[in-house]
Amino acid sequence: MALALVDCESFYASCEKIFRPDLKNKPLVVLSNNDGCVIARSKEAKALDIGMGVPWFKVKDAYLKNGGHVFSSNFALYGDMSARVMHVLETIAPSVEVYSIDEAFLDLDRLDKNFDLYKFGCYVKSIVKQWTGVPVRVGIAPTKTLTKVAIYQVKKLNVATGVVRLANTADITKALSLTPVGEVWGVGRRLNQHLQKAGIITALDLAQCSPEHIRQKFSIVLERTVRELRGERCLDIEKDIAAKKQIIVSRSFGQRVDDLSRLQPIMSNFVVRATEKLRQEKQKCSQVSVFVRTSPFNDSKPQHRGFNSFQFPHPTNDTRDILHGAKIALKPIFRANYSYAKAGVLLSLFSHEGIQQPSLFQDSNTPKDNSYLMQYIDAMNTYETQIYFASQNTSQYSPMRQSMVSPKYTTSWYEIPLVN
Repeated sequence: MALALVDCESFYASCEKIFRPDLKNKPLVVLSNNDGCVIARSKEAKALDIGMGVPWFKVKDAYLKNGGHVFSSNFALYGDMSARVMHVLETIAPSVEVYSIDEAFLDLDRLDKNFDLYKFGCYVKSIVKQWTGVPVRVGIAPTKTLTKVAIYQVKKLNVATGVVRLANTADITKALSLTPVGEVWGVGRRLNQHLQKAGIITALDLAQCSPEHIRQKFSIVLERTVRELRGERCLDIEKDIAAKKQIIVSRSFGQRVDDLSRLQPIMSNFVVRATEKLRQEKQKCSQVSVFVRTSPFNDSKPQHRGFNSFQFPHPTNDTRDILHGAKIALKPIFRANYSYAKAGVLLSLFSHEGIQQPSLFQDSNTPKDNSYLMQYIDAMNTYETQIYFASQNTSQYSPMRQSMVSPKYTTSWYEIPLVN
């Protein structure tokens, strides 16, 4: 009985280095939207004591003096590279659960009897690196929580192969004794403080607690964690991921927006992205909401928050319908002479695309709801946007500040890397 966790190393930073071999072994950081904070660091940047989430302006001068390199976030690149990694994993493992953009659980139960799973982990690491260029770590153990512990051991001990397998009681006990309880999956900062006060310092201390006592004193969730640390599987590979109940697309602006004619195309871009996600989920929505707000950190200027919704007569996932609803919802909440720092779109009240419930009293503005047209547009825009809606911003203007963004090497025909 075994599971594996495949964890991409410093994923955003690694994606940037794949197409920049000149940056190998050099410090590299990736910044958040608007180039505000550090959200990814290469191991060389970590060695310079660049903290995760630290404001860029605080470390900029010292970091650059030490030969560091910096990039604005390029989520189109990271998303595509993640999809490539997951595709590789799906070709070599019986079942895969994509846990996040840079992590996936593999079901190895059927391989346990016939393969050396440590060698299999080394093979996974090698083939992902060879086929995608992304370096990964692999933790193998009987439960999901223990695979997280195994990954922590790879990082803490700097394991040369990048693979750790916790195969027996002795291996598990040793790993748990070397893992602070705050590093256990699901133990947050506040819970860590409570556990420390109770004398539970390491993961082994937690594993040796009575599950029933932990449930009574803390929660059933932590009880499951204890059982998982003991090797009892409580969390299986999720094959059918539950459909989302809401979809939000929002951005903070590096440049303030104070004019409706500038805000409307930006909001339309948010709607187009949200409806693409909606169709990927095979869902329709009955309501679109929009929101705007000024910066809460600027006390010298007037503050305003606005939120409004538009409800459709029956569910739709046609971008044209949702653009129309968002436009109607935006106008009443926009205020002239305010400098908006953030805006967004929220889709809600979902139903499956295969279920249609018409309105009893048909609205005069009947939704277009042409799913075939939307499918063709999605197919044509898969790798590069070729079809825009009239209300979109097509001038490439963005209120976000991203002055150091890398090319979209894998998703834009016009930004494919050139080789001399």
